Amino acid sequence: MLTFNRLKYVSFVHSAVYVGLLYAAFLGGKPEPATFVLGLAHGLLWIGMSLACLAALRKRVIPMHLAVAVCVLGGFGPFVGTAAFIREERRRRSGSAPPASPLSDPATSGAGLPRH
Repeated sequence: MLTFNRLKYVSFVHSAVYVGLLYAAFLGGKPEPATFVLGLAHGLLWIGMSLACLAALRKRVIPMHLAVAVCVLGGFGPFVGTAAFIREERRRRSGSAPPASPLSDPATSGAGLPRH
């Protein structure tokens, strides 16, 4: 089941894997098979997180800006998605309104696509 906290924790793991990859690739002398394993883990985690965040967006578990941070900006580095999860968690704790999203307006969401 997709929950905000599960996605957040996987995002932290993804960032940790990426730190390990950067260290191995640039400071550790590119040791094999560690660089390959970390690179593969990073790629698979990014794909998995992107798909999970798109599903969570559709189920309204996370807002649009968070899904964009993970799916689009996360391709350049998962730290963006992790930071977005932290910001969203703080926003939820404070009780402030979520950022405006086209998905929050029934008149514009989905442009006539059926809802499931």
